[in-house]
Amino acid sequence: MPLHSLLPLITTTHTLFLIFSLLRSPTFSTAHYNPSPSTPSPLISEWESARATYYAGTNPRDIVGGACGYGDLDKAGYGKATVGLSTALFSKGQICGACYEVRCVEDLRNCIPAFEKIALWKAGNMAIQYRRMRCRKEGGIRFAIDGSGVFISVLVSNVAGAGDVVGLKVKGSQTGWLPMSRNWGQNWILNANLKNQPLSFEVTTSDGAILMSYNVAPKSWKIGQTFDGKQFD
Repeated sequence: MPLHSLLPLITTTHTLFLIFSLLRSPTFSTAHYNPSPSTPSPLISEWESARATYYAGTNPRDIVGGACGYGDLDKAGYGKATVGLSTALFSKGQICGACYEVRCVEDLRNCIPAFEKIALWKAGNMAIQYRRMRCRKEGGIRFAIDGSGVFISVLVSNVAGAGDVVGLKVKGSQTGWLPMSRNWGQNWILNANLKNQPLSFEVTTSDGAILMSYNVAPKSWKIGQTFDGKQFD
């Protein structure tokens, strides 16, 4: 199965390529609800079998970028515990932001405390297991604003709970809630003139949870700025 490049990016250390030999997508609720600590998580799945191999980038530019749009993962709050995924699981970028637990199995002689965290790089292609987990994040959801004129682009990151955003809406002080479209990864776009208006955001994750953050960006917001909103429990 071909590997999709960079989720969220290929780093020079601690990188896994996961080659999924068995993929059963978790079943998510589509009901809209407000998550709370007492709400059971539908995201913790059973262990699935897969294969992993080691990759090390040779170009310093490999430490930033990626098919999710997060850029430098250290600055974005994700660190280097990241993987490159098969096309099947990457799902054209929709899975960006989701969290998985990975462990090595079978030949435990290659396992030690991405690849060098759970295995020796010389192990080559090895058997692993993975399962979907809820994401734990510090601080609020981040909204990085880009665009020009009547075009606005928003990169959503640092999302707890399900982690992967499936819907984003923006609201200015002079508009109602405007649905944004996924451009690529977790970059969302909209053709609208929202200048000189404070911006609010509504985030929907793959488990159906919805979170609204009002007046995240002040009236004086500028292209290139990043703002923090609320966070899922």
